[in-house]
Amino acid sequence: MHVFLCQGVCGPSKETTSKAAIRASAMSQAAPPLLSVRPTRGLVDEAFQVLVENLSPGVPVTLHSLHQSEDKHYWEAYGHYISTSTGVVSVTDDLSLGGTYQGKEAMGLLWSMRPVPGSRTGLRLRKMNVCSPMLVSISVYSGHVSHDFSQRPPLAAVLTERWFMAPGVRRLDIKDRGVRGTLFIPSGPGPFPGMLDMLGSGGGLLEYRSALLASHGYASLALEYFAPRELASADLELDYFEKAFEMLRHHPAVIPGRVGILGLSLGTKVGMYLASESSVKVRTLNCPVMLVNGLDDQTQPAVEFAEDIFHMMHSVGKDHLLTRLEYPDTGHLIEPPYSPHFRATNFIWDNKKGKGSLLWGGQTKPHSDVQEDLWTEILAFLQQHLYSRQSPRARM
Repeated sequence: MHVFLCQGVCGPSKETTSKAAIRASAMSQAAPPLLSVRPTRGLVDEAFQVLVENLSPGVPVTLHSLHQSEDKHYWEAYGHYISTSTGVVSVTDDLSLGGTYQGKEAMGLLWSMRPVPGSRTGLRLRKMNVCSPMLVSISVYSGHVSHDFSQRPPLAAVLTERWFMAPGVRRLDIKDRGVRGTLFIPSGPGPFPGMLDMLGSGGGLLEYRSALLASHGYASLALEYFAPRELASADLELDYFEKAFEMLRHHPAVIPGRVGILGLSLGTKVGMYLASESSVKVRTLNCPVMLVNGLDDQTQPAVEFAEDIFHMMHSVGKDHLLTRLEYPDTGHLIEPPYSPHFRATNFIWDNKKGKGSLLWGGQTKPHSDVQEDLWTEILAFLQQHLYSRQSPRARM
């Protein structure tokens, strides 16, 4: 923005008038700032590039992201930048000097998202309807702005789409022999390696991770459990998970001998039970296992759990089957890449009869880095052990 102040001038000369006219003409012809996001439509684990051009050299600007979740809460992130000598800001290449993230962080506008000021505490951002994208508006503002973004007009804005389900992925509701869930089948003729996807003790049906796995070539079953008045005993519960595994293994879209299990929290414990052939005797494991621990996990003794498994497998000469990953400053909830970090959130248990706050742990920057790194490790592990050919990479 240019501001011209004229004080004590009684009458401009012809030369002054001419110079003023030239300046006014140049300003009227100057191109407005140009904001681009590439790609504007992509999978949630796909990085994007945010670029602002046509700025004046050395001016402060703020890049801001805004998302309205399905429960109608608003989430935002922002970074403060100074344009280069050529009038450009690249979120990938340039340093954020402040905001919700700092430094050179290509995806900081996503992983550092937090509820806008005034929101209720303990919120957690999760996608429930994977058939629609997460819509994220990326905007650029003049100056270094830290609040009241809705009250300011942006210099430019771009709406982006972040998808969990790639084009061609099929979503099938499953109700078979009492098993409930959603099966996501990759595009193409198949059959495909299968994945049984199980989350934590909150139960219910969460599809976002299975949809993303299918986008990478795996027929993934998001398993629903802990519905009201069901699975009243431990025996019924274990029988339910066994039925789900067998149903997936025999599905026509799945290669029978290539089925994996991905668990988080309680899902990890159930997965170990299934992998050891319906026995808690870990020494009987005969399949490759990857154990992941956040060293700042505040909900479970995950490190001790992993150590016990290692010693049991080592005692029978099977430690070669075990891959262990330990991450400092990382909490319990390790989500797909670029997901916002939650150190503590509201939590509901016992079929919505109990409510409270649960401390998950983790520090935002290192935890977010781990989410990106671990997803790469998971896909590489699955590729190595479940695919005998090049794993397909979905494109939006």
